[in-house]
Amino acid sequence: MPLPFKRLRLLSVPLLAMLAAGCSLFASKPPAARPPATPSHDLVASIRAAGEHETSIISVNPLRDPAVTALQDAAQHDEQTGRFADAAGKLDQAIKLNPDAPDLLQERAEAAIGMRDFARAEQLARQSWSLGPKLGPLCARNWQTIVETRLQAGDRFGAATARKDVQACHKAGVPRY
Repeated sequence: MPLPFKRLRLLSVPLLAMLAAGCSLFASKPPAARPPATPSHDLVASIRAAGEHETSIISVNPLRDPAVTALQDAAQHDEQTGRFADAAGKLDQAIKLNPDAPDLLQERAEAAIGMRDFARAEQLARQSWSLGPKLGPLCARNWQTIVETRLQAGDRFGAATARKDVQACHKAGVPRY
């Protein structure tokens, strides 16, 4: 090989390394995941209001173990004082005692909302709905939870669909004259 090509070949390796290093200086960084915006309203209050406004003829109120009731009461007190993580812990204990209780799962979903764990809240609300009566106040709270979590995720279509499901929880009574 002639001498000029050997020099060019020897210079090409460092030159390529410098070019590669220079390109990495201008590489775009992926955007950081943005946390959901702070909601302008109390999400848990909206969820509970959906249940309170549901005047369906269906309302399921299961008999409860006193230990579970005590944990629910303590969790409610924790929540009222803003200690959502403590409330969640107590509700997790209650769920261990009664794992298929849809009302406990929904209360735990509401505690997750308070902790801004929207993915967990939606998962719990869906689980509650699948085990629950699929009508009445609990159903409305389940779907309102999903409305709120979908809004926090920026999924307006999912929220609109869930709003329709809130309305589907209503079962009108038979008119009595």
